[in-house]
Amino acid sequence: MTRATDQARADLAPEGHLTAAINLGNPVLAQGDPQQPGGITVDIAHEIATRLGTDLRFVCFDAARKSFDALVSGPATIAFLAVEPARAREVTFTEPYVLIDGVYAVPDASPHRAPADVDAGGVRIGVKEGSAYDLFLTRTLEHATIVRGVDGTTVFAEQSLDVAAGIREPVTAYVDANPGLRILDEPFMQIRQALATKPSTHPATTTWLDGLLDELLAGGFVAEALRRSGQSETLAAGRVR
Repeated sequence: MTRATDQARADLAPEGHLTAAINLGNPVLAQGDPQQPGGITVDIAHEIATRLGTDLRFVCFDAARKSFDALVSGPATIAFLAVEPARAREVTFTEPYVLIDGVYAVPDASPHRAPADVDAGGVRIGVKEGSAYDLFLTRTLEHATIVRGVDGTTVFAEQSLDVAAGIREPVTAYVDANPGLRILDEPFMQIRQALATKPSTHPATTTWLDGLLDELLAGGFVAEALRRSGQSETLAAGRVR
């Protein structure tokens, strides 16, 4: 068992408790409500608190950018975020524990057949503001226009956009519920979900967290937590380091 160090307790539970920011806006990672959150991120937070020997508190949000803010300038001492360069300037990341596809949805009549087709002049893409795929597309698209909203599919429908961007599982559910749409099966990105801590975190604490994640992945904890929350076990990351 990966045992906690005094340094990890000082970094992650400076007031005697671990405070985990949970993004309920990503249904792959968390489900439920602020009063009773569940899912893989909640299970991992419980495991970390157990190893630290501390109490656990949750602060729940409906968007990753809010979890990020809670970690950078709020009460959270740990968050579950996708690794992105813009975020890595302000927080410390572990290696990923879950890998999620970012995909596009388009009308059936759309000429777009692959992600590369979407980056063209006049194409408008709906994204969830501040999401990992918003950050990724902002730094990689050269011609298409990004339109931000509370959710990629919502702004896509509200403004009759050309493309909706999002994570595969909820975008698939949206397409299934709305005839006349299809998914571009090839992902436009792989979203690397990791643990994030404050930038002041000592490297030894990050090493401890990575060792814990290695253990949870190798022992099947992550796959089982995904399955238990209705998600695919195949989302668990391979950790060869």
